[in-house]
Amino acid sequence: MSKEQLSSLLKQHRDQIDAIDEQILKLANERASHARHIGELKDDGVIYRPEREAQVLRRLMDLNAGPLPAEAVTNIFRSIMSNCRALEKELTVAFLGPLGTYSEEAALKQFGEGKHAVVCGSIDEVFRTVESGQADYGVVPVENSNEGAVGLTLDLLLSSPLRICGEVTIPIHHCLLSKQTDIQQISHVFSHSQSLAQCHEWLNKMLPKAEREPVTSNARAAQMIHDLIAADGTFAAAIASKRAAELFNLNILAENIEDDPKNTTRFLVLSAHDVAPSGQDKTSFVTATKNQPGAILGLLEPLAKHNVSMTKLESRPAKGGMWEYVFYVDIEGHVQDANVASAIQEVTSKASYLKLLGSYPLAVV
Repeated sequence: MSKEQLSSLLKQHRDQIDAIDEQILKLANERASHARHIGELKDDGVIYRPEREAQVLRRLMDLNAGPLPAEAVTNIFRSIMSNCRALEKELTVAFLGPLGTYSEEAALKQFGEGKHAVVCGSIDEVFRTVESGQADYGVVPVENSNEGAVGLTLDLLLSSPLRICGEVTIPIHHCLLSKQTDIQQISHVFSHSQSLAQCHEWLNKMLPKAEREPVTSNARAAQMIHDLIAADGTFAAAIASKRAAELFNLNILAENIEDDPKNTTRFLVLSAHDVAPSGQDKTSFVTATKNQPGAILGLLEPLAKHNVSMTKLESRPAKGGMWEYVFYVDIEGHVQDANVASAIQEVTSKASYLKLLGSYPLAVV
């Protein structure tokens, strides 16, 4: 193929792309106009509808014929929905900071860029910020596939009036970040204790002599490395995300250093309101049993009786007394589903305590 022929073919494709981009722009603005009209018709003041957004994303994934993968499709349309939503109102979302944490990544995945971020110093602060009305929603970690449940989040769910209105799953891919360019120069590695544990074998192999220093968050570690390097040239590194590398201008010395490539963290979205059914939902509740033989079995029997699938059972020490426990349960379905409602009603009659934490859409890719 001659240069002239190649140039002509490239121009044809680029002209088609330009024409398609014009159509996309026109249709995106038409969509935004309809979204704004819907906002004007609603009378409950709730802007964010996680059940509706989940339905939209699932439908588009079903329609997708490629070559874009499902994750790319959901990323594109989450951004569109976020910016359409912002025409009506910019949502305020609280999450565990600083910037560059996986909590921020979860907030971005769920709400997109069309939001105002409230960066909190602790999980407790995220709860308080939403409870006080300073934020519309909060995003908190609840469990990691390797490290298990986040006990503080579970404890706060028990005492807080907030409801779970969504969940987000984030694959955790750790990077080794530094101002240095030579990995062999690294003498100290800073990160959250869980991340250090998740990269234990890699560190043993690649940096066996490096001191491991736990800090409050991965992003905080990246910020510290930036400041340390700038101040005194310390040969140190952080385990954190690619976004943290961008935020703090650090070099990525190694990527995907987690020992388990399937390492995933699940986050909950908190709000003051309940969520309608989406068609593919999860319900969470916390309960306590009466102190008698077979009490736990008695709590679970109604789920089987009403054909409700349990996806999680987690015990935590109760705050009221020694050797007393509460149980956190996740089940498939929405509390408005007849079988789920019947099952929960029966569990309540058998339990000494039950608190419904929320029904919400299953996480979308």
